[in-house]
Amino acid sequence: MTVRPEGPGGEAPSPTHRPVATAEPAKNDVEIKIVSHSNLFYWWPVWAVGFLMGILTVIDGHRMAVVPEGTHAHRMKGVQIAEGEKPEPREVLVVPKPSDAKHTRQLPPTDADEPAQPTLHMAKTGSFGVIFLITLLLVIVITNVPLRGMWSVVVIVSGILLTIILCLWRVGDPPRSLMEAIIENLKYLDIRINAAGYFFVSGILFVVWLITFLFFDQQTYMVFTPGQLKVRTEIGGGETAYDTSGMTVQKQRSDLFRHWILGLGSGDLVVNTTGAGVHHFDLPNVLFIGKKVQAIEDMLREKAVVRGH
Repeated sequence: MTVRPEGPGGEAPSPTHRPVATAEPAKNDVEIKIVSHSNLFYWWPVWAVGFLMGILTVIDGHRMAVVPEGTHAHRMKGVQIAEGEKPEPREVLVVPKPSDAKHTRQLPPTDADEPAQPTLHMAKTGSFGVIFLITLLLVIVITNVPLRGMWSVVVIVSGILLTIILCLWRVGDPPRSLMEAIIENLKYLDIRINAAGYFFVSGILFVVWLITFLFFDQQTYMVFTPGQLKVRTEIGGGETAYDTSGMTVQKQRSDLFRHWILGLGSGDLVVNTTGAGVHHFDLPNVLFIGKKVQAIEDMLREKAVVRGH
């Protein structure tokens, strides 16, 4: 005989529905990867300006003529352009006689009677070469002379004071500022590079920069996960895991010129582990370091709260 328990009032109790616990999404799969880039990353202005100067040189529409020593320019000389036509006044370059100078053709002629024509693209102005070389020299100095914190401020203030002094210092007759004299004499600084030179240097540098940025730099990294840090400090080396308990993460003082002007918000990261084997890691040139350090600190703080509970 089956006995069915009755509730108050003689009614059978309704079955109790227990809430089914829903599994929370796991947070162990969250990871933050920190990649350390080489100083070559900061050289992007060199190939960018080089490509720009090369394109402007092609658009300029002028050609370079290679002439021997002793060549003279003449204005408005009569030149017969085609056989049977009257001479027309043109500006010409007159090279010396073959017996007076060793004349080497720029390109081998296609016909014994036709000389090689100018084909190399060259800008009319020499400013393009000056801009490219100034960019190259500035990048070399910025990437090799670190100026952190107060040193960046000192350099900027010194530059402003020097500019003011040059603008107020009067020289010459009639008097003019030394800054005006320097700018006026810069026109004598004539540096010319043909379009092929710009594209060759910029193309090789861009390919090396891209391979380094996308492949070699990715081999040196840190991966932060809740409770664990995996580190690879050299290309081809293995990963080493560390506990994140008590770990400190610090962003070094920024170099204004290298990290912000060239690095677009990069920085250097310092990580110190705790425990029996204390390790110190320096990861230079980390992109978007501010957001990544904040995310790492939030992860470590959340892990500490979970352990406290």
